[in-house]
Amino acid sequence: MSDEAEREAAEQWQLVNTPLGEKWSGRTRYAAAMFFYKRGEMSAETLEVYRICARLDSTDPLPIIRDRGGGQDWLKRMGYK
Repeated sequence: MSDEAEREAAEQWQLVNTPLGEKWSGRTRYAAAMFFYKRGEMSAETLEVYRICARLDSTDPLPIIRDRGGGQDWLKRMGYK
């Protein structure tokens, strides 16, 4: 991976981890999730949860992903139990 691609991935990783409750944070997390989906690093089902949560800045998508029973690789990557 090139330095530029690594920097982009690192930036998107920070964005997908934007703290809950910040204005526009749900949309920020969704946009970053789309980046990882397009790279094949996230399932469509997981991306859908981020889409649902996009307008809900205080809603953590990770418990919803877990409750739906999908996205186990993503949850592991996020360090979510």
